Amino acid sequence: MSKKTRRRGRDTSNSNTHAAMGRDSNEEESAHMDVGITIGSSREQSPERKYAFQIEEDPRSHDTVGILGRTAQKWRRLYNNKDFGNIVLLISLYWLQGIPLGLAHGSIPFLLKEKLSFAQVGLFSLAGYPYSLKLFWSPFVDSLYSRSFGRRKSWIVPIQLALALAFWWMGTHIDSLVRNPADSIHEIMYLFLLIVFLGATQDIAVDGWALTLLSKENLSYASTCQTVGINCGYFLSFTVFLALNSVEFSNKYIFSEPRVEGFLQLGPYMAFWAAMYVVVTAYLALFKAEDAEASSAGDADYGIIETYKTIWRICRLPHMQQLIAVLLFAKIGFIANDSTTQLKLIERGLHREDMALAVLIDFPVQIFFGYYAVRWSQGVSKMRPWRIAFILRLMCGVLAMVVVHYFPQGGLTQGYFYAVLATNVASSMAKTVQFVGISAFITQIADPAIGGTYMTLLNTLSNFGGTWPVFFIMRAIDYFSSASCVFPAGTAPTSDTSGGGGTALLAVRQPYSCVAQEDRARCVADGGVCNVRWDGYYVVSTLCGLFALVLFFGFIRPTVLRLERLPTHVWRVSKASRM
Repeated sequence: MSKKTRRRGRDTSNSNTHAAMGRDSNEEESAHMDVGITIGSSREQSPERKYAFQIEEDPRSHDTVGILGRTAQKWRRLYNNKDFGNIVLLISLYWLQGIPLGLAHGSIPFLLKEKLSFAQVGLFSLAGYPYSLKLFWSPFVDSLYSRSFGRRKSWIVPIQLALALAFWWMGTHIDSLVRNPADSIHEIMYLFLLIVFLGATQDIAVDGWALTLLSKENLSYASTCQTVGINCGYFLSFTVFLALNSVEFSNKYIFSEPRVEGFLQLGPYMAFWAAMYVVVTAYLALFKAEDAEASSAGDADYGIIETYKTIWRICRLPHMQQLIAVLLFAKIGFIANDSTTQLKLIERGLHREDMALAVLIDFPVQIFFGYYAVRWSQGVSKMRPWRIAFILRLMCGVLAMVVVHYFPQGGLTQGYFYAVLATNVASSMAKTVQFVGISAFITQIADPAIGGTYMTLLNTLSNFGGTWPVFFIMRAIDYFSSASCVFPAGTAPTSDTSGGGGTALLAVRQPYSCVAQEDRARCVADGGVCNVRWDGYYVVSTLCGLFALVLFFGFIRPTVLRLERLPTHVWRVSKASRM
């Protein structure tokens, strides 16, 4: 096994932006680089970040051609490309990566919320942490490999076989676990933690291989492959699966006679993708050779220990601690809306397939809006759009509370669905602007000598800032919630037994907590009424919003303004970059 590693020239987090852009010290080189956009993946990252944007080509050069026309031209060139086979392979690998992401960050929380409390769903959210922390073991993936088998295949093949085994085992057990999640929530969380960890490790290897699998003139297609693959896998496991798993959707559009279960269950779905993992991995292992020279070409060799030392040196820069604080705490005010509003709507009565449809409609809107978000963020003050979007996201949180509060008692109406869709789209647009703004700023300050490590570190911290509060926010919602199932006077007893003399012993109904969705359903079935005294969703959302507002004007805004004005050289680590 080789003991050398390279500086990753490509960000392994959501942004995937080029490390050598926008630097004062590299103006001549940057003059020959185009600036534009490619829509990237939903990796999670933060589990809340679904789309990534990468600087690619100059939007000003496309004034006479529409977005759809440019897309059609790009795909025609792709079909006739000499790297077409490698592009299809990359899309397949990223597609497989999107499958566990769509389950862990999309479908499973919806399925669990139907029977669990927010605190229990928050426990499951820990399964998404590996995607926000993969930087810390990526040096091992880059440095330990078999030269004879291939630098990237040494990791991709065994990781995907492990994923196939995990999916196959879960295909035969997961349905029984999800039917009674209260007793098996820890087991469910650990199982998905495993597959998300494996998926994150596969992502590191595939990202590295993408840089050498394609020829130099086709390297820009790597981010396109990532876009198509991950988002297709994500939406299959989220939008499509939720719809086909829904009893209402299946009875309405698929079955000729009503049934008690949806068309597609989780177990068979995972078993199918276990087979797909095996098929793709078998092709990769048996028929796809990796170019050893290309895998090492252009790499700067560093030891594992040196890589971690570089990360530590970056964190010790005088102004870096302030930026890290902003990245880790800036998203607290949005977490309640981003991670719980959709679940709260499901709790109030919105069908899963309706929410999945809202997410599906939101996707093309983000593709269109993302183009203009990048252009907006190309000004002198790259963080100005980020600051504006910060306030907009707080406003979206308030709007989300209003939408949840006025959920129609008689069921979903067309007008209300449009209100849900508008709220979801507005919130996602604000997220997009913030993401593009922080990505542009990170690109501007990154040290070009160690650009990959520098940008990956900061993007990992940014993603983690949107991940770590989820567990605590969801537990806080249950902590501040108070609801009891009460029974009107004169209702029939739950049970009766007859004594030997024929005297009926009537059981007395006692109020019980109905905070969890399953307990609310049981309360209704028992003939009771779930009396909600305090709804923790509104309490926590309000507290997070107020805290974020104070934090923004007291710390974040002045800090960001000060950091923007700093000269580029103060962010450098290497001596050569400071000169």
